[in-house]
Order: sequence, then C-alpha cells, then structure tokens
Amino acid sequence: MAKTVLITGGASGLGYELALLFAKDTYNLVLVDINADNLKQAKETLEKKYNANVRVMLKDLSQVNISEEIVAELGDTAIDVLVNNAGFGLFGTFATTDWDREAKMLNLHVVTTTHLTKLILKGMVARGSGKILNLSSLAGFQPGPLMSLYYATKGYILSFSEAIANELKGTGVTVTALCPGPTKTSFQQVVSEGTSENKITFNMATAKDVAAYGYKAMNKGKSVAIPGGFNKFLATLPRIMPRRLATSIVRNIQEKNRAD
Repeated sequence: MAKTVLITGGASGLGYELALLFAKDTYNLVLVDINADNLKQAKETLEKKYNANVRVMLKDLSQVNISEEIVAELGDTAIDVLVNNAGFGLFGTFATTDWDREAKMLNLHVVTTTHLTKLILKGMVARGSGKILNLSSLAGFQPGPLMSLYYATKGYILSFSEAIANELKGTGVTVTALCPGPTKTSFQQVVSEGTSENKITFNMATAKDVAAYGYKAMNKGKSVAIPGGFNKFLATLPRIMPRRLATSIVRNIQEKNRAD
C-alpha cells in the first residue's frame, strides 16, 4: 500500500516543492494550508502530473488546538511521514511589533508543531516506522535582533527536533530538522504584514533545491540538515565566537537588508 505524508503549508513554496517529491515517489498526500486557492491549484497539479491521491485541509494552523481538529479529520488514515513546514516571520523591534501576529507565530511554530508531532508520533512508534521533517532555519542557531521571535521559535524547533530524534533511536522513527538559509518563497511577502519588509537577498536559495536537499536528508534519517556549504559554516559561527558578537553581526545583516 502507498504511504501517506501530511504536509503543513503544503500548497506553496517549500511545502509544495516537497509535495512534488513525495507525489513522484507515489505517496498519498494530505496538504494542510490556509490558502484555499493555492490548495485547489496544488491538488489539481499533483493529480494531473503524478496521478497522486491528494487530500486537502483548509486550516489556520496558528489557532490553538488545531492539531486535534486535523487528527480527528484524518480518522483512521495512518500518517507515515509528517512535514511541519508552515511558518511565517515578522520584522521589527520587539517593542514595536504587533502582538496578535506574534501570538499567531508562536502558536504556529511552537504549539502546533509540537502538538501535531506528539499526536501523530504515537501511531508511528506503535507501527515501528515513520519519518518527521521539521522546518527550522539557519536562524535557529543564533539570536536574531529585529526578528527576535522568529529566530527564537526556529531555535526551539531545532532543539526540540534534535532531542526527540535522540529519544526515538531504535524505534524505527526518525526526526530531521531542515535548517535552510534565505530561501525564495512567499515568506518574503508574509514577513512584512503590518510592518516593514525584511528583503533578504544575499545567499538566496531556491525552494526546489532546499526541498530536494531536505527530502534526501530525511530519507537518510539525518537529525539536522543544513543545505549549502556556506550555511554550514554560518551555523558554526555562534559556537566559536562570543554570542554578543554573533548577535551584533545578525543585527547588521538585518539592518542592511532592510535598507536595501
């Protein structure tokens, strides 16, 4: 029988590129997204291109207890692979950014990612097989002035993923934290909602390339996957230099990109 993957934020960007890879490998797909038009287009394209079995769920993943709603709608459908991809950023100083948007980001990145993982993981462990791919970021390796909560939540996802990956050794279930650098997706539009946009263009990767790297790393069972040699180097810097200096460097990069 074909395996089933559930992808949050699966209707566009990196999530959609991952969906294409899973569909090519004959997975059944459950795509969860907040954008109805994107979900419809993704479903039509995947079904036409790969004759894939695609189920869509229109959900706001920033809502509390949305994970229980998703799992309830899945019913008896066993999820063999979970991809926690959905996310967005917010640019600006913490003292001035909008709390309602920040609360949604915290719920999405931290609560929903953790809760959905917990609910679906139980079945994976019981079956003795499964894969989880959590979208962290290069941002997860250091503090990030002007995007403080985004960096902090991505650090949480990285730490959480590494910890449970260790706990799950020998169970047949693997957990991979994918930590890309700047990636060309709709993130750049979402990050600016209600505030100034952070137009990061330096070291920009394509969603297709990042998805391919993450997909391969997940299938190998790697616990942390950082695409790109330069990004791997950047991830080590906070470990070999004072954190105050690393934080200042990030601040300078953020300010430069905002000015550009």
